[in-house]
Amino acid sequence: MKKGFYTIMAAQFFSSLADNALLVAAIEMLKTTGAPGWNIPALTPMFALFYVILAPFVGAFADAIPKGTVMFISNAVKVLGCLLMLFGVHPLLAYALVGLGAAAYSPAKYGILTELLPNSQLVKANGWIEGLTILSIILGVLLGGQLIGHVVSRHLLAFDVPLIETGIETAPQAAIAVISALYVVAALFNLRIPRTEAPLQPIAHGVQGLVRDFSNCNARLWNDKLGQISLSTTTLFWGVSGNLRVIVFAWAAAALTYTTQQASALVGVVAIGTAIGAVLASLRMRLDQATRVIPLGIAMGVLLIGLDFIRHAAVAAPFLVFLGAIGGYLVVPMNALLQHRGANLMGAGRSIAVQNFNEQACILGLGAFYTGMTRYGLSAFTAIAVFGVVVAGTMWLIRRWHANNGVRHREELAHLLSIARSDRH
Repeated sequence: MKKGFYTIMAAQFFSSLADNALLVAAIEMLKTTGAPGWNIPALTPMFALFYVILAPFVGAFADAIPKGTVMFISNAVKVLGCLLMLFGVHPLLAYALVGLGAAAYSPAKYGILTELLPNSQLVKANGWIEGLTILSIILGVLLGGQLIGHVVSRHLLAFDVPLIETGIETAPQAAIAVISALYVVAALFNLRIPRTEAPLQPIAHGVQGLVRDFSNCNARLWNDKLGQISLSTTTLFWGVSGNLRVIVFAWAAAALTYTTQQASALVGVVAIGTAIGAVLASLRMRLDQATRVIPLGIAMGVLLIGLDFIRHAAVAAPFLVFLGAIGGYLVVPMNALLQHRGANLMGAGRSIAVQNFNEQACILGLGAFYTGMTRYGLSAFTAIAVFGVVVAGTMWLIRRWHANNGVRHREELAHLLSIARSDRH
């Protein structure tokens, strides 16, 4: 891997670490301020909101200026969101602003991989990026849990800045102050990301031009026989995965009577499994084999339903590791395939923006659905069962879709095989 790849990894690690720690801190802040219960699951769709709204613009923005600069600006927006939450803005609104920064960050983060590395290294690079991202999820939720815990928060609140009244008086506020510093560290790494030789692509004139360009790119990827399969698979995976973290918090409270701090460890356990699956996929899978993992999506949906029958942490932990591993093994090759098709059809940044739009729209839709179920009193167990049925059923339909497309994209599969073979020489 090129030297700049490791700088990208470091920036991604600290930014994602802060994202996941902030989710835990925001949940605890809502609890301590007596917010309605439905506010907690609403955090996930609020974070996804700007991914959907700004999708026509962030991809073009990422392709128009150096991607390291885009990532720096995005982390600065995340810092602003943290500061607003810290000093009294409602957590849902402030968390939405952090989501705005994340929406701009993602096309640059993934798009630069296709500019920096050859196609033959995309699966391996995605494995490392996803594995590191999952590690940051594990450490992030654990860090967030510790920061809001009594032991660490007591020391943080005892810290006094001479001649400055910070207004930080609660454990969630102290946690958010530390998380803001992590975003600053990520921004400093962004400044060290090298400029690639890929030409910058001018932004279309006017809002209508950007929306038209994005709509064309979205249609182009959905009409591509391999693009539509990889896009539908990753869209469903991230739609469920994005909401599963909040669902696990609710399930742990209902099934195990866990606090927010204790439940954060179980969210980390799912991430451990996903990291294992991601690394295994990066070592074993080739680009031409990506579609072979589709049946794992059906298995993941069935296993989700099984979570409803677990009432002991000793059983839950290995079960969640296995569930996460299946998801990690599924998403890495499909994500690499999607990047390959998108980069060839429309450019890296626009491709990632289309991917984010569809995935975050799924997160937003499923999150709104789950929030509605919570608002009207349905239990976490019911929500998990519904999610499991949706995942298994939809993945079965995607598998049938791919089988019907098989004859029509044989030439592209042969091309992917040639790329995979070139990686061995």
